[in-house]
Amino acid sequence: GIILALWMTSVRWKRRGLPPDAVWDIAIWAIPFGIIGGRLYHVISSPDAYFGPNGNLALIPQIWLGGLGIWGAIALGAVGAWIGCRRAGIKLSTFADVAAPGVLLAQAVGRWGNWFNQELFGGPTDLPWGLEIDPNNTNFPDGAAPGTLFHPTFLYESLWNLAGVALLLALDRRFRLRGGRLFWLYAAFYTAGRVWIEMLRIDDAEMVTILGVTQRLNVWTSILILLVSLGMFIYRSVRARRQPEPSLMLPGHTPAGSETAGRSNNSPLDNKSETDSRNVKSASQS
Repeated sequence: GIILALWMTSVRWKRRGLPPDAVWDIAIWAIPFGIIGGRLYHVISSPDAYFGPNGNLALIPQIWLGGLGIWGAIALGAVGAWIGCRRAGIKLSTFADVAAPGVLLAQAVGRWGNWFNQELFGGPTDLPWGLEIDPNNTNFPDGAAPGTLFHPTFLYESLWNLAGVALLLALDRRFRLRGGRLFWLYAAFYTAGRVWIEMLRIDDAEMVTILGVTQRLNVWTSILILLVSLGMFIYRSVRARRQPEPSLMLPGHTPAGSETAGRSNNSPLDNKSETDSRNVKSASQS
């Protein structure tokens, strides 16, 4: 998933005319931060295995045993991306817009880990695409008969994400969404699907009661992020109508393909050209 995300982001990066190597410099910061953030969110949202009566703190760094939360990955990954963007002279919103479809593609691939692990599936179903779980698997629900089929929620989310990738690419091509708008649209689309998919799942999860309604923590998190994302998208869209298209770079920096790129380097060739120009102007005045 990470490889595909990097590939798609690098292709879109070049089309923006941004410094070619900068995307890799930013990814070096964003990816490790994202993995750590994803793990921390999982530990916080599913604490019993680590802090419970039979918990084991030594399991926290063992990510190969499973357990990564997308919200922590996005949050801390954004911190890493911000560091990389500052070093590269690029706005964080620029990187977020370019990377958003690739991140959603990575999520579509990553969900298939749930199939291999036979985990995070939904309730029983008689639909023809129902998922069969090994009765000897530790995740097999108590009281369920062998051969019971379950909703393949990993498949639902993977297909939802792939549809989102196509939608984001189409909307970006049509409307040139800049200034963070494509990223907030990505967040809104993903969380809208995550709400109903999360409600189908039957695995153990932290439950939270808000206004008398008890739901899984990830459901409430998805709803909150959905509302924030829609608000930010509307806010950014209103600003885009009032202001010209924002620069992709931080102040004092220019894209590699722009007319002014490289002029601040004061290369010998540039200095010679400026000197020749002054000599011609002086001669004409004489």
